[in-house]
Amino acid sequence: MRSLFNGELPACVMFDLDGTLVDSALDLTAAVDNMLQALGREPAGEDRVRQWVGNGAQVLVKRALSGEMYPTEEAVEPELFQAAFDVFLAAYAQSNGRYSKLYPGVEELLACLRQASVPMAVITNKPIAFTTPLLKALSIDHYFDQVLGGDSLPVKKPDPLPLLTVLEAAGCAPEQALMLGDSRNDVVAARAAGCPVICVSYGYNHGEPVEACSPDRVVDSFAELM
Repeated sequence: MRSLFNGELPACVMFDLDGTLVDSALDLTAAVDNMLQALGREPAGEDRVRQWVGNGAQVLVKRALSGEMYPTEEAVEPELFQAAFDVFLAAYAQSNGRYSKLYPGVEELLACLRQASVPMAVITNKPIAFTTPLLKALSIDHYFDQVLGGDSLPVKKPDPLPLLTVLEAAGCAPEQALMLGDSRNDVVAARAAGCPVICVSYGYNHGEPVEACSPDRVVDSFAELM
């Protein structure tokens, strides 16, 4: 991490949530499968849900209903989507945080950055109504000065606005900040915002190796960043 900032720590660190800080796939799988079964369909299972995660709850539901990674507008009828989305939200409210766990090295890095007085933020495409409870359930909410969900602003990642909003509030220049994520969305958003970006190798990138997105660095664990 210091190698990207001339041997110093970044002035601000922004984290993606699902697939970066937290393995939440089992919570999401429980909600998706509950939704599909309520519609009389076969459950999707963890492997498929892991590939679908990363673009927000609405896209996840559309992928589950269509069985496609990039469903067209015609692939899911609006009435079906709305009914399914309501079931998903209710189901996820019950499963959110139940099975999730921090990835190795996460809390150690957060504690290290806090000790060094580095401002930290979470920028996720997960709805904010589920983001805050998840951070609290995992007892890491106190580390973050700012938390933006996928519906906190008019747009979400890969648009750079969430990153730029955090940086403006922190009074931090983009080139002095770091984005830590797990997917193409994080890399595209960081590049557009003018921030260096490091990705973890273990997250949710729709089955594509994150190296293909050309982040500044790829790590297997947050322990490599301390």
